[in-house]
Amino acid sequence: MLIDTHCHLDFPQFDADRDLVVERAAQAGVKTIVNVASSLKASRDAVALAERFPGVFATIGIHPHDAQECDEAAFAEIRRLAQAKKVVAIGEVGLDFYRNLSPQKDQEKVFERFIVLARETKLPLIVHTRMSHERAFEILQGHRAAGLPGVVVHCFSGDTAFLTRCLDAGFFVSFTCNVTYRKADALRAVLAHVPLERLFLETDAPFLAPEGRRGQRNEPAYLPALAQEAARVMREDLGAVCEKTTQNAKAFFRL
Repeated sequence: MLIDTHCHLDFPQFDADRDLVVERAAQAGVKTIVNVASSLKASRDAVALAERFPGVFATIGIHPHDAQECDEAAFAEIRRLAQAKKVVAIGEVGLDFYRNLSPQKDQEKVFERFIVLARETKLPLIVHTRMSHERAFEILQGHRAAGLPGVVVHCFSGDTAFLTRCLDAGFFVSFTCNVTYRKADALRAVLAHVPLERLFLETDAPFLAPEGRRGQRNEPAYLPALAQEAARVMREDLGAVCEKTTQNAKAFFRL
């Protein structure tokens, strides 16, 4: 049994066969999926999908790419959606200084507001950081992240020094199928230092399909390939990796 802790089933890449994707995931042992929102529309859609599929849960939030469009009306609706029964986290939110599709100052302001919202709603926080690790960590620490129900750095891409800072702060870290890529030695080296009790597994589907399927659409049914690679890299029993990461996710998201 595995939990895909970060997936975007609401994306149009799944419009043609969404039901089959959920069915294939269950057949592969992935019977629980956390559908992570990345925009206001995605937040609405994530809540609707959670209502439709028993094994799907929702998060709500606005990706840093769209920070400049995150106005008071958007925050008001996000706050309302947070009351939906199967909403389990705020996210994905954070900073993306790689593409800078929204000005950095706007990203930081919106990120801070979502941290406050997570504290108010008592929901854990899913954090996106790309080329912005130090600034994101600084903002989290400045807002007393220890007062949040939980923090996970999704699609972890930092080095071992940043990993240590995250672990010392009590954060969880989540890895995706890109650790299976042939040239991902640096990422695998970081994964090898992660305590099993702080690890989540995610597909980030439809992105980052595992090695052997690169260039194709990713989906939750492919999560076992990541579990197998994580077990190999961490020198852990596959069953232990599946069991512990599932326990971690259940406790974090209160599933």
